[in-house]
Amino acid sequence: MLELRPNCELCDRDLPPDAPDARICSYECTYCADCADQVLRNVCPTCGGGLTARPIRPRRAYRAPDISLGLGFHPAGQSRKHSRWNRDEVAAMTARLQGVPPQDR
Repeated sequence: MLELRPNCELCDRDLPPDAPDARICSYECTYCADCADQVLRNVCPTCGGGLTARPIRPRRAYRAPDISLGLGFHPAGQSRKHSRWNRDEVAAMTARLQGVPPQDR
């Protein structure tokens, strides 16, 4: 299950669970759309993979009451994460991989 991290790991912008501009990689590294597009150029600085829109978890359960779904049962993460890479390291990874489509990395 996705952790739904609460912030952009690069600029620390708040990304609530219903943020339409949250982007993630396959390891759940989380960034805002501005950082993902303008700074990272669709390159995760950790794994080198692509970034995609993070799904929005429904606020409530829409199935039978005995099925525990939605934010009420599975809340978003509270622990803020920050990239361990400095801006120069991020820029180097982005420069190296931005021209390679994610499926070819």
